[in-house]
Amino acid sequence: MIQFLLKGLWRDKSRSLIPVIIVAIGVMLTVFLHAYITGFMGDTIEINARFGSGHIKVVTKAYAENIDLQPIDLALMDAGQLLERLQSDYPDYDWVERIRFGGLADVPDANGETAAQGPLAAIGIQLLSENSSEPERLSLKQSLVHGQMPVQAGQVLLSDVFSTRVGLQPGDVFTLIGTDMYGGMTMHNFTVAGTLRFGVESMDRGTMIADINDIQSALNMQDATTEILGFHNSGFYDNARELALSQHFEALTKADDFDPIMLALGQQGTMGQYVSLTGVWSLYISLVFVFAMSLVLWNAGLLGGLRRYGEVGVRIAMGEEKRHVYGSMIWESVFVGLTGSLLGTLAGLLFAWLLQTYGINIARMMEGASMMMPNTIRARITTPDYYIGFIPGLLSTIIGTLLSGIGIFKRQTASLFKELEA
Repeated sequence: MIQFLLKGLWRDKSRSLIPVIIVAIGVMLTVFLHAYITGFMGDTIEINARFGSGHIKVVTKAYAENIDLQPIDLALMDAGQLLERLQSDYPDYDWVERIRFGGLADVPDANGETAAQGPLAAIGIQLLSENSSEPERLSLKQSLVHGQMPVQAGQVLLSDVFSTRVGLQPGDVFTLIGTDMYGGMTMHNFTVAGTLRFGVESMDRGTMIADINDIQSALNMQDATTEILGFHNSGFYDNARELALSQHFEALTKADDFDPIMLALGQQGTMGQYVSLTGVWSLYISLVFVFAMSLVLWNAGLLGGLRRYGEVGVRIAMGEEKRHVYGSMIWESVFVGLTGSLLGTLAGLLFAWLLQTYGINIARMMEGASMMMPNTIRARITTPDYYIGFIPGLLSTIIGTLLSGIGIFKRQTASLFKELEA
């Protein structure tokens, strides 16, 4: 019987072509929008990862307990050796050193006297290394307002708002006053290479980005760093994966205050709550859309079944049992739902892959924005995208046929046959 039904659907395009197209379009939209929502909701997580927390962060145990204070005296020692170990043991991650600290920028006048001062939140990264992925990760070139990227030691980038407030321009020299790793006062001269606009008030208020070697020299932190960040090569944060890695690393380390520990992004500050909230809201939004598409496809299946009452009347008049007719209609809806769901899933994954790989550049739209948003919108394909489309595509089509088929048992054969004449 199954072979007979398949031949009938293939030969009679009026019963299969339009229903399959409708199901495929609905499933395609479901899969694509789920991937888009997953990618969009994860953008804030990825921004926080790139600028602060990484997908996973390695710090000393004592530093982790006071992480909001950014105590450089609790930094990681022998950072080069630890970095090599991480790169060897966990090659799926891109590991980078960073130093975060606070200082005071002293701007001199023409006579060398203090003309202006302002607090700075400084970040030391691998800025001058040819193979460094940090400038691209932080979108420094795209954020450049005046000047150029640093090309030699001693050159730094300042937030444009801060540099304007204290009267600094590219090429000017200022003194950074702070505390070194051992608690002593340090003063180091830097040259402004360029200014940046991040689009976030907290960073535009006063941020300095310098090469990590210059910061290590200025703060007496030879072969030391406050943190080592790991970014998974997939480009996306996976809470379960990073937590498992953190627990694995913790099992291999001691309990000493200066031993390194791993913190997943979801274990840092309020990001754990945001990660959980993002997962919940992404699920809610996806369920709402799946429910909406289910109603559409259920209605399509219902109308398709109602239009066939005339055909049903003829088949019953020829001696076919109502139960057999009802069963054949359900099997036909199964084949239509499976075919449409499969085609729609493939199409949805294709469009999601294109958006994930190439993205949509919205840099011009984000000019002057007060929120830190990515310059490129991307989707993200996850495991549910491979099966979520079958929920509305298959189940709704079958349910629609089941409901419309109930009328077969409620109506007389003559009544069904009359609908053929209408």
